[in-house]
Amino acid sequence: MPRYLIAESELPDQREQRRARAGKSSGETYVATLKQMRPDAQCSLIAAADEDAPQLSPDQLATFDAVLLTGSPMHVYEDGPAVRRQLDFMRAVFASGTPSFGSCAGLQVATAAAGGRVRRMPGRMEAGIVRGISATEAGRGHPLLAGRPACWDAIGLHGDEVEELPPGATLLAGNAATTIQAAEIRHDRGVFWGVQYHPELALAEVATALQSQAADLVEAGLAGSEADVSTIAHALDGLHHDPDSRPLRWKLGVDREVAEERRRRTEITNFLDHAPGLKRSRA
Repeated sequence: MPRYLIAESELPDQREQRRARAGKSSGETYVATLKQMRPDAQCSLIAAADEDAPQLSPDQLATFDAVLLTGSPMHVYEDGPAVRRQLDFMRAVFASGTPSFGSCAGLQVATAAAGGRVRRMPGRMEAGIVRGISATEAGRGHPLLAGRPACWDAIGLHGDEVEELPPGATLLAGNAATTIQAAEIRHDRGVFWGVQYHPELALAEVATALQSQAADLVEAGLAGSEADVSTIAHALDGLHHDPDSRPLRWKLGVDREVAEERRRRTEITNFLDHAPGLKRSRA
């Protein structure tokens, strides 16, 4: 029975806000996804950025088969106690030798913990469908991206990005909007695989997130009006309930990589399959 630790960086009020609009915190979404993919797995949650979060040592973290980091509204370039706690947790994960995976803010946390840089995206953001991701030469042969076509779309929502990967990292994929869409980071004793997009999310969750940030998307120039955001959100929600709908795929301009749940989860599947071989003993 694999043991997975899911670390969410949302603070208590942010978790409650997400539960109110989407039914789950980011960590709870990850748990639900993992239980669907690995029904026999034992999943534990930790809110590593919370003031009262348990401080797990590298030896304690080494008892898990993998650690998975969620997305969140956290800006890791804004110094403060919550950010420091999250980075300290990730450094302990690296020191433990336990393989780790993260999406969106998870990639950013791992990057900053290992010595890289994260920034607010200058004058742009990605929201809803992340277009035209392609693997680098290193990424084309990397197991994280096994099964992906030469170019694919994913789902995501972010206004921050990795500016510079840390030493010991390998760029695996990018697109025109965000140079670093997937990466491997080797730091201390640990190996981290991460993506800037959200393979753990259902399309309905993305639709809800777009609706909740409609005013911000209009302000950012991604949509002409909140009604335009609602149109896209309703189409994504419809595709969630009918992934084979050709009219909705055409309307959104997506193929099976976005429409089919199994395809959206490709990177998580690949990580879970390879995690046993990435684990490093502390003996």
